[in-house]
Amino acid sequence: MIRYLLRRLAHAFLLVIGVSILAFFFTTLAPGNYFDEMRLNPQISPETLAALRAQYQLDRPLPIRYASWVNSVLHGQMGFSFAYNSPVAPLLLVRSKNTLLLTITATLLAWAIAIPLGVWSAERLGRLPDRVISWSTAALLVVPDLALALGLLVLAVRTRWFPTGGMVSVDFESLSSFNKIRDLAMHLALPVAALVLSTLPLLVRHVRAAVAEVLRAPFLLAAEGHGIRRSTLLYRYALPAAANPLVSLFGFSIGALLSGSLLIEIVMSWPGLGPFLLEAILARDIYVVIGGVLFSTIVLAAGNFLADMLLFWLDPRIRTESASQ
Repeated sequence: MIRYLLRRLAHAFLLVIGVSILAFFFTTLAPGNYFDEMRLNPQISPETLAALRAQYQLDRPLPIRYASWVNSVLHGQMGFSFAYNSPVAPLLLVRSKNTLLLTITATLLAWAIAIPLGVWSAERLGRLPDRVISWSTAALLVVPDLALALGLLVLAVRTRWFPTGGMVSVDFESLSSFNKIRDLAMHLALPVAALVLSTLPLLVRHVRAAVAEVLRAPFLLAAEGHGIRRSTLLYRYALPAAANPLVSLFGFSIGALLSGSLLIEIVMSWPGLGPFLLEAILARDIYVVIGGVLFSTIVLAAGNFLADMLLFWLDPRIRTESASQ
């Protein structure tokens, strides 16, 4: 197990390193930089601009700048934000907590709905309930995430059931503990609903396909012939047998929901990484952009690593193969 764990950690580390190199060089090679707009200000002399470029090492070759940035990452800074005049890591940390709260909540809720719905659909394969679910998921698949988010916002504005922006209310600090949780949950409802509706069709279809294929296996037909209860057959035997592709999809869905949450955060004014990175891109605050890309890559690698560990625990074939190497 240790060898398998180290091998998967090495793969995740190489992925993060590769993405960091590509993100750094593509971002820094893009035309323009944060100080270009300052040239239009007659009160700022060319000598001042040159001094600022030298201070932030923008006048140095790319490999040297990358080495300096890696050194800042090792020291927990992840570069320096031009706009905020502060290290990037603390700025990202505050907003990444909000993004992770949104993403993890949406991931758990989406899978909690997709698994029983997909199993129920697979059990009724080809019948009317299965066709209704297939038509519904197909309809949701063609609706853009932006349209879903805007539709939910319009619904919230007209019904006034949910807040339409932000993470907490203005008087949040004066609320009791229970009301603070309730207030946060109410603000979470719309962005989580948008994320769940955008990813649920894909998850349901994968669960349905995986379970439907397993239900035709000889060992399940034999178990059914022995009079085992249908719910036990589905959730104790069929679902674990279909778990391998679903566990792999779970790791991928974390990264997909994270990327989708950035758009939802912008539309619904959720104070996460989405609005922060958009501001950084518009301002050409390159180290904030690189830090955001690196954070997203780490989350994706962590999701895949978690999926690999679950597969190692669930599938004895992987343990046997790992032990033989």
